[in-house]
Amino acid sequence: MDKSQPILVTGAAGFIGSKTAELLLDAGHEVVGIDNLNDYYDVRVKQYRLDQLQGRAGFTFAPIDIEDLPAVKKLFGKHAFGAVINLAARAGVRYSMENPHVYMTTNAHGTLNLLECMKDHGVKKFVLASTSSLYAGQPMPFVETLPVNTPISPYAASKKAAEVMAYTYHHLYGIDVTVLRYFTVFGPAGRPDMSILRFIKWIDEGTPIELFGDGSQSRDFTYVDDIARGTIAGLKPLGYEIINLGGGNNPVSINAMIECFEQHLGKKATINHKPFHKADMKETWANIDKAKSLLGWEPQIDPFEGFKRSVQWHVANRDWIKEIAL
Repeated sequence: MDKSQPILVTGAAGFIGSKTAELLLDAGHEVVGIDNLNDYYDVRVKQYRLDQLQGRAGFTFAPIDIEDLPAVKKLFGKHAFGAVINLAARAGVRYSMENPHVYMTTNAHGTLNLLECMKDHGVKKFVLASTSSLYAGQPMPFVETLPVNTPISPYAASKKAAEVMAYTYHHLYGIDVTVLRYFTVFGPAGRPDMSILRFIKWIDEGTPIELFGDGSQSRDFTYVDDIARGTIAGLKPLGYEIINLGGGNNPVSINAMIECFEQHLGKKATINHKPFHKADMKETWANIDKAKSLLGWEPQIDPFEGFKRSVQWHVANRDWIKEIAL
């Protein structure tokens, strides 16, 4: 990727977006980051991530919402982008059932806004964040050729819409598209609506954990640094490809994750079991052969090492984390 042109990273104050921007800057790229800093979860977490980027050479930030087409058009008129990495999204399976409209307007329509501006300004590379949630009900390990036409949440449906819109713009206008389906991304400064940060905080504070199901459900946990590396690797010209970024090993159960947190905190969890949520998946497991062959990518951080680092980050930041609403 030509370093003379800036890369647009949307969702730059988000969990994956901020780490991706950081690694791009480390590699000498100029990064323009945008984020609407919405309050889906505590904005202080987003501001913390943004603070790590602000002031770094080569980084420019603008508080822009990808749903705001006039603002996005103005941004594209100001910068000659070499590529767009779209990490701005409404996340969260359960909340998408409560407020489905915002998922479509951000995840689908926002993606369309970016593609339109790319077409108009001749920007030829698009990296789109998608999700393993699309694989619900399919045989494991999930491979990219599976038909993902039965999403079980508005979140997954909105991501499918973004994927197929990106294909349309590839077909019509020659935009080179890499769609990355992420598998349970976690790590320091993660999303406070996800179980990792919540469980660590609750165990540390002695607050009972709310656990949906019996804890036997499992996830293909993938450390955020690995995901950011894979996202940047996706900048290479590929035509139109959908690629899994996941752990690629046997999934880790929620119970095993909790036990790891207990070990590193030196405290026992109190668990309140709740019924399994029908929009949740019992298990996720990625086939990552395509990522290995096309991107030369595979994860480097073991989930349990990542859990340890997440606990260490929490302990180092617990003075302000204690104020965060979960």
